[in-house]
Amino acid sequence: MHTDSAQALSATRHFPDIELSESLIRRFDASGPRYTSYPTADRFQSAFDPAVYQRYLEQRKQPGAVNPLLSVYVHLPFCQSLCYFCACNKVITQDHNRSAQYLDYLHREMALVTEYLGADRRTGQLHLGGGTPTFLSFPELTRLMESLRRHFSFTPDAELGVEIDPRTLAAGTLEHLAALGFNRTSFGVQDFNPAVQQAVNRIQPLEMVEHALSASRAAGFRSVNMDLIYGLPRQSVSSFSHTLDQVIRLSPDRIALYNYAHLPARFKAQRLINEAELPLAEERLQIFLMSTRRLLEAGYVYIGLDHFAKPDDELNTARLDGSLHRNFQGYTTRADYDLIGLGVSAIGKVGASYTQAVRSVTAYYEALDAGRLPVDRGIELSDDDLLRREVIMTIMCSVPLVYDALNRAWQIDFFDYFAHELERLQPFQDAGLISIDADALRVTPKGRLFVRAVGMVFDRYLGRPTVSTYSKLI
Repeated sequence: MHTDSAQALSATRHFPDIELSESLIRRFDASGPRYTSYPTADRFQSAFDPAVYQRYLEQRKQPGAVNPLLSVYVHLPFCQSLCYFCACNKVITQDHNRSAQYLDYLHREMALVTEYLGADRRTGQLHLGGGTPTFLSFPELTRLMESLRRHFSFTPDAELGVEIDPRTLAAGTLEHLAALGFNRTSFGVQDFNPAVQQAVNRIQPLEMVEHALSASRAAGFRSVNMDLIYGLPRQSVSSFSHTLDQVIRLSPDRIALYNYAHLPARFKAQRLINEAELPLAEERLQIFLMSTRRLLEAGYVYIGLDHFAKPDDELNTARLDGSLHRNFQGYTTRADYDLIGLGVSAIGKVGASYTQAVRSVTAYYEALDAGRLPVDRGIELSDDDLLRREVIMTIMCSVPLVYDALNRAWQIDFFDYFAHELERLQPFQDAGLISIDADALRVTPKGRLFVRAVGMVFDRYLGRPTVSTYSKLI
């Protein structure tokens, strides 16, 4: 594809809290994890079985246990049609009777999990993902929320979020979700260009999305997010700039700008994409640079990785005061909660462990029919894992990494423990992406686009065999 050189960004541009440098991106762009967890999910092990997960759940009800609040993720896998770019665990079906059966099993999983958890089930965060959560009917959504409220004690200020496919919204859906207590929505948009939508089999006219956003605001949702993807077939700098015209006009509170990872060997749906229509690497880079520049000029703040928010949004407030966190839902304002994953393939984090459920609906039903937690794999974190997780997640949030706090918490000497890593950080320091002072390691405004690359230096699992193929940083 031809690059629209008039809109390409070829020099360093300065914005509040961030700098864009094409030359540095070319130098430090590489493939690596997104660090929604550490260790990353490709390091989970099948030896972590239901009994291990049960033990971690039960630790929360031990006498004297001081428990963090809970976050709950519910995976609802059903979709009415297949989006070719999708890498999520989904079930494509027109049969809405399947969701009723799935809800029966979700209720059984909740009962089993909360039996092991004990009485302390204070919950500050809920997210419905998929798949397509709005595949469920109004009565099914009501039934699901009633069950969640029976099993978990939501705090008055809890964040309740739901992913929305605008194509599945019936009249009154958003009002119904608001009445159930949801206060945050995330709309999958990807691209407004009709040719791109046709190439990925996701047809949703601008008017449909505009109506959905208006209905969301009218229903009283506090925060509206919009997901975009660059690197899709038939995209160009010019075409995606037109999409951004509409995005900026619609003015969502948050924007996630994802880099499409084309991995057809892993994800069957992506084999339906015509690879000849994918933008070349140079075009993708220019789309990213143009998009970032335009969002910053429109007043959005770069939160980290691929997330942008309005200056008065809670994410930006958390970024400024150092309380920003990162988990499987991306960046969040909430503290490091224990995460309970419910449903097929859902990932959880309890204590010093991660767990992931079985991926097929059949296996999920079989486990619960047998009275077992539907665990497929997981990992128990060592002290070194926990320390490195704190370091990597602090870097991912561009928060200063203060040595004294780490040294006291982990009984280490930072410069001694990470001597090898500090040597490997020298190129980042030389390029002005980080500063390593006597008291802290800091990500500079120039370095905020490169936190994945900096975090990778502290990842002791990189270089070991894995079946995963990581996406490019940019």
